[in-house]
Amino acid sequence: MKALFKIISYPFSVLFYLLFGITILIFHPIQWAAFNWFGYSGHKKTVDIFNWSLLRCLNVLGTTFHVKISENIPENAPIIIVSNHQSMWDISPISWYLRKHHPKFISKIELGKGIPSISYNLRHGGSILIDRKNPRQAIVEMVKFSNYLQQHNRSGVIFPEGTRSKTGIPKPFRRTGLQTLFKKIPNGYVVPVTINNSWKLQRNGMFPIQMGVRLELIAHPAIKISDYEVETLIDKVEETVVSKVHK
Repeated sequence: MKALFKIISYPFSVLFYLLFGITILIFHPIQWAAFNWFGYSGHKKTVDIFNWSLLRCLNVLGTTFHVKISENIPENAPIIIVSNHQSMWDISPISWYLRKHHPKFISKIELGKGIPSISYNLRHGGSILIDRKNPRQAIVEMVKFSNYLQQHNRSGVIFPEGTRSKTGIPKPFRRTGLQTLFKKIPNGYVVPVTINNSWKLQRNGMFPIQMGVRLELIAHPAIKISDYEVETLIDKVEETVVSKVHK
């Protein structure tokens, strides 16, 4: 049965990549127009629709989304969303289902160019691009990012494992980025997020994409940063995220 399922996944993966390619190409000029003509609010609405469209592309593969979001996540406050990282397909679910909190991403600098729609959004939508080979640049960008989140009461998404887990098993959190954000945004909140099963979409690499994946997103209750010492808070957030990972 697994062999048959994999064979069927080939034509559906081709269809998915066709739709994915069309989507990112169509939304690139739309984003440009929205950003230049209507500013942040117009661009934000366009990016929301873009991420919704990417989820619909995944539906072609039989991917379903099961989402649980805590009701206590505050609005009009800076938020740090801390999530485990299983695949590139973690981004759109977080962007869409937590869209009212205006999630912005900490991304590697290589993604800032060459990818229609995605690179444009990273450069102009409030996210930051980190050079992993340049720690000084990374710290400077993180400080700027902290100030931006506080000024506009938006949310920053960080994947503290550093790289995605190809098996779904969480890697230990790297602390430097979290330490910087927590120290610079003491009046903010942390929302631990657990992602399950997105790694299965890339079980075979980029092709074929596995069909019938049940992707799960859990946004845990928000934690006020000032209620904890930084190191204690990092431990608590990591424990919360990992506690709901399917192993």
